[in-house]
Amino acid sequence: MNKNLSLLALSQVFGFTANIITVFLSGIVGSQITSIKSLSTLPTSLSVLGTAIFTILAAKIMGKIGRRFGFIFGALVSSATCLLAVFSIIQQNFILFCISHLILGLGIAFAHQYRFAAAESVEKEKVPKAISTLMLAGIVSSFLGITLANYTKNFVPDHLYVGSYLLLAAFTFMPALLFIFYKNNEKAKINFNDKYNGRSLSQIIFQPRFLQAIIAAAFAYAIMSFLMTATPLSMHVMEKMSLEKTGIVLQFHLVAMFLPSLITGHLIKKFGHSNIIYIGVFFYVVTIILSIFEQTFANYMVALIFLGLGWNFLFIAGTSLVVLTYKEEEKFRVQGINDLIVFSTMAVASLSAGILLTLTSWKTMNLICIPILLLIVYSTFRADILSKK
Repeated sequence: MNKNLSLLALSQVFGFTANIITVFLSGIVGSQITSIKSLSTLPTSLSVLGTAIFTILAAKIMGKIGRRFGFIFGALVSSATCLLAVFSIIQQNFILFCISHLILGLGIAFAHQYRFAAAESVEKEKVPKAISTLMLAGIVSSFLGITLANYTKNFVPDHLYVGSYLLLAAFTFMPALLFIFYKNNEKAKINFNDKYNGRSLSQIIFQPRFLQAIIAAAFAYAIMSFLMTATPLSMHVMEKMSLEKTGIVLQFHLVAMFLPSLITGHLIKKFGHSNIIYIGVFFYVVTIILSIFEQTFANYMVALIFLGLGWNFLFIAGTSLVVLTYKEEEKFRVQGINDLIVFSTMAVASLSAGILLTLTSWKTMNLICIPILLLIVYSTFRADILSKK
């Protein structure tokens, strides 16, 4: 743990609560301030869409002004848009609530660059462990975010959940203070007036290993987002389970997403990226199988735990693999494209979650994921075969 990695991990604790609380509450808040129930998860989805839209911009801004000021700017945007969400809840304005979450995606786009900054702070052979360290901070973030969001939901009388978003505004502001002490890696800084000397994007993207990495990471996030976005609506609104039980399931899901990070980096180093991707696919298959049975609290709990485990193995393996596919001068361009693909895919999945849950069922949503898992297996198998030639 060096100074930069420590600051990134601590900032992840506070900054990642934007993702956590958005998934936990925005669908429920949305269902209360709109009469069209199929649009309840639209705010959640728009935050993901905003992340996808602004990924290239975030990468370019940091290439221009460096990681430190980029991360500070992202934190300030997140905090300000949470206050806009507070105002929209008070006014019962669903459109404004949606707009606040779309803009929140800009702040989240900067926060998602933490993992690349973590990779840059260590030697290449330690990249999986650095990313795993950052992911571990998500455990603290998940318990802190969900517990305190639930605790503060009645903080403002007559305005349910306003207190939760005020808390989120304070949390997302904290990284702006922490990154004052962050030291830029000057080698990672790009002057956009200089001529680009790297390979074309097509040359980079069509590398078998890059395709393997991006498919694993993008669809790991897509499946996880697809099912996790629908979980609060499915449990709390449709199955009439309490908000406390819904929160507990999401907390354990988030622990399963991040706790394996203690060993994921080591496992990748020992067994290779492809084997860890295959194990991640297996964990997702377990989640799908569980959807066939009766939907009880215990069933949701176990299914969401395996969903978290699958995401951890697939996403960390994919992210640490993509870092190995580009050169220094290609860094910001490839990172921007990587996140654009990952979060665009995730946005489509999230946008469709509420609609499909309303039109079909939890079981059907799980079964839809099977072809995507087959694509991950195929791209990994293909990359392994071609790398041996």
